[in-house]
Amino acid sequence: MKSLNKTDIANLLPHREPMLLINELYDIVNLKSATATVDVKKNSFFVQGHFPENPVMPGVLIVESFGQAAAALTAHGLDKSTYENKLVFLMGVEKARFRNPVIPDCKLLLKIEAIRSHGRVWKYKGEAFVDDVKMADAIWSATIVDKK
Repeated sequence: MKSLNKTDIANLLPHREPMLLINELYDIVNLKSATATVDVKKNSFFVQGHFPENPVMPGVLIVESFGQAAAALTAHGLDKSTYENKLVFLMGVEKARFRNPVIPDCKLLLKIEAIRSHGRVWKYKGEAFVDDVKMADAIWSATIVDKK
């Protein structure tokens, strides 16, 4: 089973540091599901100003991490000619629940699944864990568009 490291992911996504949040994508089932990791560190850009006395990863960046993992899963599974010169944009978040705060230093594990696709529109669901404790879950949709 193939896995993607941060360099592989950067070759699939337009995101760059510091906004490239996912470090690895593995357990990939082509266009179906994967697991991603995010290293949440004490020196992460978002921790410095997001409650400096009680640092926590913002929920919106957990959702962004879900989106990046889903975009990488989709880009990896599609034929390169189909994905070349395209971008994946978040369309909507139907449900996002933040069950526990994500505190640095930890490894956030994202289990994502493509629920369905219709043309260029995809729907996904995901769960985020730290040490087997569910931190968040979400359902979201995204679309593949031409780069302009």
